Amino acid sequence: MPDSPLSASPYEVLGVAATASHDELRKAYRKQLRATHPDAGGNVEHFHRVQHAWQLVGTPEAREQFDRAGEPDFGGRSWAPGGPPPRPDTRPQTRQHGHPGGWFREQYLAELREWVGRGVSIADPYDAALLRRAPHTVKHLLASAVAEEDTARVLSTLGIGFTVWHDVSTGVGGGPPSRIGVGHPGGTPMSQVEKIDHIVLGPTGLWAILSEDWGEPVKVKRSEVIGAGLEPGEQPVKALGARARFFARLARVKFSGLVVVVPDGAAPADVVPLGNVKGAHALLVQRPRLVQLLRTGIAGVATGGTDLFEVRSRVQATARFV
Repeated sequence: MPDSPLSASPYEVLGVAATASHDELRKAYRKQLRATHPDAGGNVEHFHRVQHAWQLVGTPEAREQFDRAGEPDFGGRSWAPGGPPPRPDTRPQTRQHGHPGGWFREQYLAELREWVGRGVSIADPYDAALLRRAPHTVKHLLASAVAEEDTARVLSTLGIGFTVWHDVSTGVGGGPPSRIGVGHPGGTPMSQVEKIDHIVLGPTGLWAILSEDWGEPVKVKRSEVIGAGLEPGEQPVKALGARARFFARLARVKFSGLVVVVPDGAAPADVVPLGNVKGAHALLVQRPRLVQLLRTGIAGVATGGTDLFEVRSRVQATARFV
């Protein structure tokens, strides 16, 4: 999996505190190597993560640079909001509405200020060292925003035959999304935020899409996505189905597919069928395969001709953004 705001620091990968001595660090490294080595039944991906972590903090010089600079080499990416990518050509692009990732970025900044302390100045809310110390719930808000932005960039390449609406409010649960306590114990679970991340309409049908990054690989059990990074009781496929059904009734349309999008390498396969949920085909998809899926569609499912124009008009008239 590529790095994300939820990526573990080298110390977390090795299973030691950031204040551990060099001897403790070396012992932890050797222990993790033995535990994750493929020849001993370990996971190849975890084995490589351990080796990479050691490269970053395994010598006093490397550790000093890492501790001083945060994580310049652990992700290689700034999580600050960026503009749209440069257009590769002059062909008309996908029509898009809404602000992908914007709502979650607002939540992240609000919760970050609460965690740091009211009245405390934050020079850079996306500083790697600051983010590394932040609670998991705060980092997950940023990861969700980045996931939506990454998916939006991919969707922009679909072409003029497609229309996309981002961050569409559904009101499922009785009103607009709460601005307080998202992802907190006792607050609104991340998967229950009352919006659809992306609605996509094209010749292959109408799609409701959830973009997520749980920081860990996920699996499928009984048509639901599960994994160590999900909150207890979290059911993202069921939640997406409920929100899509609410919007479909309101707009008098029918969704062809429900898609949970995760980063490359975070799912058992590129495309994992999840069965039928709320009358729509559900799929777990790794982001690099999303465009191909939406262009080719599902056998026997399509929207075209007059129907396509009518559905676009109904979605456009109904869509409200969070």
